[in-house]
Amino acid sequence: MVHLSSVPNRRDSMKPVVEGLEKAQFFPPGENDVTTSVYGSSFAAEDLPRHEMPDREMPKDVAYRMIKDDLTLDGQPTLNLASFVTTYMEDEAEKLMQDALSKNFIDYEEYPVSADIQNRCVNMIANLFNCPNADDANVMGTSTIGSSEAIMLATLAMKKRWQKKRKAEGKSTENPNIIMNSAVQVCWEKAARYFEVDEKYVYCTSDRYVIDPKEAVDLVDENTIGICAIVGTTYTGEYEDVKAINDLLVERDLDVYIHVDAASGGFVAPFVNPSLAWDFRLPRVVSINVSGHKYGLVYPGVGWVVWRDPEFLPEELVFHVNYLGADQASFTLNFSKGASQVIGQYYQMVRLGKRGYRCIMTNITRTADYLAKAMESYGFIIMSKGSGAGLPLVAFRLNPKDNRHYDEFAVAHQLRERGWVVPAYTMAPHSEQLKLMRVVVREDFSRSRCDALIKDIGIVLETLKDVDAQWVKDHEQHKKKQATHKLPHQKVNHQYRKSKHSLQGKHGKTHAVC
Repeated sequence: MVHLSSVPNRRDSMKPVVEGLEKAQFFPPGENDVTTSVYGSSFAAEDLPRHEMPDREMPKDVAYRMIKDDLTLDGQPTLNLASFVTTYMEDEAEKLMQDALSKNFIDYEEYPVSADIQNRCVNMIANLFNCPNADDANVMGTSTIGSSEAIMLATLAMKKRWQKKRKAEGKSTENPNIIMNSAVQVCWEKAARYFEVDEKYVYCTSDRYVIDPKEAVDLVDENTIGICAIVGTTYTGEYEDVKAINDLLVERDLDVYIHVDAASGGFVAPFVNPSLAWDFRLPRVVSINVSGHKYGLVYPGVGWVVWRDPEFLPEELVFHVNYLGADQASFTLNFSKGASQVIGQYYQMVRLGKRGYRCIMTNITRTADYLAKAMESYGFIIMSKGSGAGLPLVAFRLNPKDNRHYDEFAVAHQLRERGWVVPAYTMAPHSEQLKLMRVVVREDFSRSRCDALIKDIGIVLETLKDVDAQWVKDHEQHKKKQATHKLPHQKVNHQYRKSKHSLQGKHGKTHAVC
């Protein structure tokens, strides 16, 4: 996901950071002064360029140091427990990826082995998802920038297949729709909006945070292009009942198929809960996406999407491109991209094997269960599933019976002041505006780090208990005011702040970080 940035006008770009400071008389070193120190150079006395490219060059060591210093204000990735994205890879993997930084992955003629490595990854992932392997099977897949692109491609494929069928029957191709849980990640809203597909939601309730299979199938009509089922929901990490949806579709003999969004769960469920039927073992599952940069254990961004058969990936969407002498079949929203992440994925699968992935996923599942027990002891209500029944995360909320004078957002803010990024969210629509917090347990979230978090949450709860309700309210207002003055917030395009077309705009749902 890339943020939409606003370009400052001339007045805004000339506005000083501190009013009146521009009148102060400073005498920085001249541009021709010789200095061996980065901080003794004229560049150290100037702000880094923000609006226009500078007229003259900057020494490489100075540029490196200035930008590195700027980046120190970013958070610490290992303490960012909001994100599923991988924050650790072995040195050997990093070296392989660094060696491939200059390779344009799309150039199959020049980099045939890199291209073949993608094919090997697709083969391994498809088989991990129990793809058909009969003599006449024709499974196919591709790498993507992440699951967002993979979902866009899957939505396009479902829509095009539906359109072809309708045209063959002499029927209208207007108003296609897709059925999904209201707790979907925002990329599903984008896919539907961008490709002009109506959204049909199965709404969450105050005690159900996943899709209801019967409600989903009841929504099917002649314009339905498909049903999205999630293996590892963003908020609570639960696995939706894909088999129940499949069985209802078969029972009612409906010509509607399922795309499984396994962005987070695709590299977890096969190793921790292998008996769970959610993948190509179910006949109505025709496509699956997974994020390599989540529990696939690769740095961002790489994703994968696999189709059961060419029937579900219409030929009209596939382009044959003759690039530098090589004929290529291409189905992608991107063209040029680096080969590093694909090579990183291959390293992890070859290096770890099934046993290695199983060990890692089992360990972090145990850590999540341990953390959940600790949160229960603090009086939180646990909303996620443990013991491998869901993703290795802990979603929890304050018990309303305790009548605390603070909420989950206050707890999250206090933890942020201690260095932890543990987000608070407002749940999906029709769930009575439930608030929750979520800790994602990644590979590098060790038991000792978990203990440190548990201790700090205890300290935060004691701190908030000792302050009055007015202090919490005033602190919340101060936090909101402070947030609007931070640099990224100043760059948001204000034209779109009051948009009402999304679930967030309509219902106040917080789109969770993924």
